[in-house]
Amino acid sequence: MKKVIVTPEFSHFPNDWHLSPGIDDGDYVFFSGVTGTRPDLSISDDPETQFRETFEFLKKNLFQAGLDFNNVVEMISYHVGLRRHLETFIKVKDEFISKPYPAWTAIGVAELITEGTLIEIRVITKKTSAR
Repeated sequence: MKKVIVTPEFSHFPNDWHLSPGIDDGDYVFFSGVTGTRPDLSISDDPETQFRETFEFLKKNLFQAGLDFNNVVEMISYHVGLRRHLETFIKVKDEFISKPYPAWTAIGVAELITEGTLIEIRVITKKTSAR
């Protein structure tokens, strides 16, 4: 049986956006993409701050499911200005994710749902650390 994973500050997402922030499906937990959008819907203009806040939000989602970054087996990141910000993104990513690294695909996009958002990250996790 599938179980919805949602942090308290974003408990409105399933009803407002008709999505599950995370779905526990047995051995794996699948997370929808997250951005650095704050609960008040603001977002930092500074790329490094925005990337860090995105990973912090993802960390909260993982924690809500009893997981951490060691459980991440695949990461897909969507970037506005991919080449312009990639070095900064990798620097921040490496603060949260360590060896052995998960599979990762970085995709450049024209825009994301909230204006000013530079990054959206979605992950697939395995309940027992696969790394």
